[in-house]
Amino acid sequence: MTEKPVLDDRDRRLLAHLQTDCRVSNADLAAAVGMSASALWRRVRALEEAGVIERYGAAVNPEAMGLGFHAIVHVQLTRHERGKLAEFIQAVERRPEVQDCFATTGQSDYHLRVLCRDLEAYNRFLEDFLFRLPAVASAQTNVVLRTLKRGGPVSV
Repeated sequence: MTEKPVLDDRDRRLLAHLQTDCRVSNADLAAAVGMSASALWRRVRALEEAGVIERYGAAVNPEAMGLGFHAIVHVQLTRHERGKLAEFIQAVERRPEVQDCFATTGQSDYHLRVLCRDLEAYNRFLEDFLFRLPAVASAQTNVVLRTLKRGGPVSV
């Protein structure tokens, strides 16, 4: 098991700043957290290598990209055998419509957050993809009416 890195106050400030704006310059970030630019660079590198910082990216507005249909799909599996489960997971990982996939406790085995152009595209996603996976027994859809909070920073 991987040991958790010990984070100090500077690390926490650094992570808070990066989650707000990962395009900030190294010099500005160093000044904001009270470190030299070279010490900051080494610390960021160490946090990346330790897996604390997983990736960098831009928050893209789905609606601006023509993806107006947003749903949470609760999936129940028929079979939990290793091969069928691996096939389900690999298939879901490859689908661009699936933004997030969570294995959970409760009635459903998996919860998918799905973005599509419209209801017709979502119906094709269900019929041509999800319901064709051998491990899928059923799926229940909750349509997202509006987003109140999305992609907030991780509390540091």
